[in-house]
Amino acid sequence: MGDYVVFHAPAWPGAYSIYFFVIGLSAALFFLSTLSWFRAEFGVLRKSAFYLSFVLLAVGGLVLIGDLSQPLRFLNTVNPAYWNMSSPLVWGSILLVLFGLASVLYFLALRSGNEKSARSWGVLGSIVALGLPIYTGFDLSIHQHRPVWNTPLMPVLFVALSLLSGAAVASFLAKGEVALLGVLRKLMLWSAGATAVMLLSLVVTTAYGGSAEELTHLFMTTGTLGLVFIGVGLLAGTAVPIVLLLAPMGRQQTGLWLAAALLLVGGIALRYSIVVGPQIVQTFYS
Repeated sequence: MGDYVVFHAPAWPGAYSIYFFVIGLSAALFFLSTLSWFRAEFGVLRKSAFYLSFVLLAVGGLVLIGDLSQPLRFLNTVNPAYWNMSSPLVWGSILLVLFGLASVLYFLALRSGNEKSARSWGVLGSIVALGLPIYTGFDLSIHQHRPVWNTPLMPVLFVALSLLSGAAVASFLAKGEVALLGVLRKLMLWSAGATAVMLLSLVVTTAYGGSAEELTHLFMTTGTLGLVFIGVGLLAGTAVPIVLLLAPMGRQQTGLWLAAALLLVGGIALRYSIVVGPQIVQTFYS
């Protein structure tokens, strides 16, 4: 296994997990803002969810640029002369630019009170936004010899995590609207359930894979990273919120907020574990 290892330090630092979190959250909040044009209960989220989405998009861009050894290289990602269209990173750059443009046009339409234009840009922006968690999942899944990453589940998992985080944050922006909180509760339940099933699949698959998979499973389920992945991500950040949301207190605002807070913490822990964990094996070979 060590014969095929080129880099002996994690190539993807933990900062990428922050980027994955904020960009997925930005996409989900934009989508929830757009829903306000089609479902009345989401009306309270129209501006607040969008403004937060826009701020998070800017933060995600800064995190991504700051991680480059030469930040000005970011200009190459938006220069068609440097594009390799078979690379998910290129598609990610295109999606980020298009999402930023759609967000600006959506903002201008909101400010001018042009509902028809705002609705149109919201729909187009939501379609582009869906591509953000999908491309981040593909960024990982194309690594053929990387346990956990190299699975078709990655893009789907990142979409579920995006919706989960978005619904959790939206519950704090809902201003106590009972109808909206009820919808967000269901969205959190379904997304958390789907996330739990996919994570269980990943854990079981790595446990019964080859030597690299087994070592990755060991690193991700024991020690410090095991505490982050299993303790915070799977148990405190996924299983406990599901139980809370199913219990009577989960139908009340306080219980819903507690579950939402745990889901957000769990979402960060899961992304960190998924980014860092599969890279640990290579650091043991020289």
